Amino acid sequence: MSTVGQNVQQAFTSMTSNAKIADLKRDTVTMSSSSGLTTDHGVFVSDTDNWLRASDGNTIGPALLEDQIGREKIHRFDHERIPERVVHARGAGAHGYFRAFEGSPASKYTYAPVLTDSSRTTPVFVRFSTVQGSRGSADTVRDVRGFAVKMYTEEGNWDIVGNNIPVFFIQDAIKFPDIIHAVKPEPHNEVPQGQSAHNSFWDFVGLQPETAHMVCWVMSDRGIPRSLRMMQGFGVNTYTLINSAGERTFVKFHWQPELGVHSLVWDEALKICGQDPDFHRKDLEEAINNGAPPKWTLAIQTIAEKDEHNFEFDILDATKVWPTELVPLQEIGELVLNKTVDEFFSETEQVAFCTSHVVPGIGFSDDPLLQGRNFSYFDTQITRLGINWEQLPINRPVCPVMNFQRNGQHQSRINATRQNYWPNSKGIAPPVPVEKGGYQDFPQKVSGIKQRVRSSKFQEHYNQAQTFVNSLTPYERAHLVAAFSFELSHCDDPVVYKNYTQLLNNIDFDLAQEVANNVGGVVPDEPARNNHGKKAVGLSQLDFAPKQPTIKSRRIAILIADGFDSSAVTVMKAALKAGGAVPFVIAPRRGQISPSGGGEGVFADHHFEGQRSTMYDALYIPGGNETFGKTLRENGRVVHWIAEAFAHCKAIAGIGEGSKTIAFAISNYVTAVSFSSGDSNTVVTSYGVTTAGTYSLKSVATDVLNIAYGGDKGFISNFAYEISKHRCYERELEGLTSKIPY
Repeated sequence: MSTVGQNVQQAFTSMTSNAKIADLKRDTVTMSSSSGLTTDHGVFVSDTDNWLRASDGNTIGPALLEDQIGREKIHRFDHERIPERVVHARGAGAHGYFRAFEGSPASKYTYAPVLTDSSRTTPVFVRFSTVQGSRGSADTVRDVRGFAVKMYTEEGNWDIVGNNIPVFFIQDAIKFPDIIHAVKPEPHNEVPQGQSAHNSFWDFVGLQPETAHMVCWVMSDRGIPRSLRMMQGFGVNTYTLINSAGERTFVKFHWQPELGVHSLVWDEALKICGQDPDFHRKDLEEAINNGAPPKWTLAIQTIAEKDEHNFEFDILDATKVWPTELVPLQEIGELVLNKTVDEFFSETEQVAFCTSHVVPGIGFSDDPLLQGRNFSYFDTQITRLGINWEQLPINRPVCPVMNFQRNGQHQSRINATRQNYWPNSKGIAPPVPVEKGGYQDFPQKVSGIKQRVRSSKFQEHYNQAQTFVNSLTPYERAHLVAAFSFELSHCDDPVVYKNYTQLLNNIDFDLAQEVANNVGGVVPDEPARNNHGKKAVGLSQLDFAPKQPTIKSRRIAILIADGFDSSAVTVMKAALKAGGAVPFVIAPRRGQISPSGGGEGVFADHHFEGQRSTMYDALYIPGGNETFGKTLRENGRVVHWIAEAFAHCKAIAGIGEGSKTIAFAISNYVTAVSFSSGDSNTVVTSYGVTTAGTYSLKSVATDVLNIAYGGDKGFISNFAYEISKHRCYERELEGLTSKIPY
């Protein structure tokens, strides 16, 4: 390409990198103190607090119907709401961009520039969501998470409408109303909200073995992610790619998070539901605003058309994964979210996705779930937002839209062209040939007998569920048992929980025995089928550790009181911020806290009663004088903070009086944890608890963040290493957490 051509392309790329944000600004209104209040028809409003009424000034008098200002204000309020999404009602979103890697292997499979042209920067909007609950439900419930990506490409909008789990409950879209009716709150009392722990759901999945694989994923730690930024995304369905030679390839899409795949623990998830029900949406906004934009790598799995039937499973079955040892992942680009929304309703609530929205070079397969989704998604957007929903600012493409669609509710375009049909004698808006960019439908040969059937490979439901369970780490497996036990214990119909414990025996004999013993189910005497013993990479969350250990965006609580060691707080805060973590000072009161020896204090962000340990990834307690230590140890809330964080397997660190306070909080229950002794500078890490006896000026001068393990690495580095692990699950495996009353 010539230098001039490169400059032009770079200029265009620069423009499109902000094309959607610029497009939205056309409809963005910013008000200020100098902006006078007006009606919808533009007239200044002099009084917005008192309805026009007949009054002598001493009595209130009747309100007058002629008050257009009052009526408009009430009318607009009455009609502010739009129909709630049937599923995925509770969501959070952000803007960003996608860029293909230079030399992306996608060019072998598709001619879609969004996946092959590394000079392009494609604007995106991503919406994350829970599935079962209403808009008012909590963020941290056990549920599938939606992961929907809208790419505003130069060829039109492309929507990858997926989840954080690679499989789905059902194989055929005709069963979608059934699974959603079953998982939604019970029809007679509208409970429970935001969870699947009830009779209807477990009755349905116990009678539909095709759900077994997906239910195992949801009952695993994947169902309670630590953050929207720390979960994978999957297109779920099988799509196709078409290359410039006209060859078709089957494809699945994967989003791999930069920070790794991490989850909450169940007790923590339950508590956050009440303590901070907006935890995930606030976490997303906090990360972006603190300069830690969430990032994912887009990877694809591809299967040549000639190899479609070379697997023991049907590659079009949405209840199955494509094992990565058989179909390797190929990394092709990066997704970055770097801008929060300006208005939740106009952007996050009104954004609408359709699986049928693809661009040239990308197509569909005969996946029976996808075929139904292509109909359903478009239909539901019309019901929720009206026939012209694609004209809403958040939904409209950044490329020109020219067609003969006219009229309808909420039509906002003024079409000045008289011709609204094709063909027309003026040649207005003719169809575009494929060779000039028109969408190409792959000429697939189709033959068959019209009948309601599924192929034989669609009849096997347990092999991959077994592989999933076999591939979990010991602590992940323990969490799976606990999740099944919790859910089924909420079912009060014996038929339901006995039926499902029998189904579990088809997956794993030991799993079925443990769960049945817990919930009063049918305890099996022998396996219903043999466990094949296979494991696979990419099923345990540990398979997705960050390429480099990181503490980026982790929330660290620093617990202090009057008399704390100022240098130990200052150095730690600076080091944590240098690593991209977000430290918060928690104290007996919000306000200035005085250090030992006098001098400038530290402003506490929160008081102990105003926050909980569940809202943070790690705790740090610095040294201080004896009064400082006594204040903390005599405060029951502080003791609970420490004990609860320990029970939730979080990294904890303390120096001097801080170390003594940690020991005080947990040593009555757990004696296995070792602490640094006396005045020693030696750093001791035991079960994720990092302590030192003192923190001298020499230590302050030499202690820097270098995420590594070992006493000689420094206090901060050892603590950071424990944070980077996410949790110390050894505490669980060795029974330490069960001894803590939390």
